[in-house]
Order: sequence, then C-alpha cells, then structure tokens
Amino acid sequence: MDSKGFHHVGLYVADEQRSLAFYRDGLGGKVVHSFSVGADKSNWLIDLGGGAIVELIPFGAGEAKVTIGWAHIAIEVEDTRKAYDAAVAAGATTWIAPTTEIEIGKPVCLAYVYGPDHEIIEFYQDMA
Repeated sequence: MDSKGFHHVGLYVADEQRSLAFYRDGLGGKVVHSFSVGADKSNWLIDLGGGAIVELIPFGAGEAKVTIGWAHIAIEVEDTRKAYDAAVAAGATTWIAPTTEIEIGKPVCLAYVYGPDHEIIEFYQDMA
C-alpha cells in the first residue's frame, strides 16, 4: 500500500447544525468540503488546522444504527489552555482540564473535553 497518510476522522452527530457550529465557529475550523446526503442533511469536512480533518456525518443519512464512535480525536495546538477555553466557551464540557501531569515520556500539556455529542476531544501541546 502506498499510503499518503491519514486523511480524516468521521464522526456521527445527532444535530448537524450544532456540531457544525461547534467545530467551525467554536474551535475555529474551516469547512473544506460539504455534500448533500439527502433530506436536508449534509456531510461536512472541517479542517481544524494542519490537515486534521473531521467529517461530520448526521444521523439519518442512510447509515445503519451506530452505537460506537472514536475513542478520541487529538488536535495538536500551540496553547492547550487557549484551545480548551475556546471549546468550553463554545459549549464543550470538561473531562480533564489542562494539565502537564499526564506522563507520556516527554513534556506535554493536555486537556480533554466532551463535544456536542459527547465525543472526546484532546488538545495536545508539545512542551519540548
């Protein structure tokens, strides 16, 4: 396989407009593509920076009932506290507030929030 690397993560969402507002307006993502999946529903591909693309897939777009999603999506940021604060201001709820206490073998600052559909979003800042 000649992989060009990771392209995007798909996320099933309960409320398309709420999730679009959160990822685009709240987290500052840029819509890079959208397409209709019928009945007033669209899939949205949003670049959160550096090519980290999340695809929002509304329930009822022809898929089978989905009961599992991703473990979490990690977004590398310049300032974990700033990203965390923006997410919370946009409606996210805290799982783990910004911390440097999580040991991963190098100095990092991490925070975790729950997005609009209770998906876990990690903000990752390399402190090295």
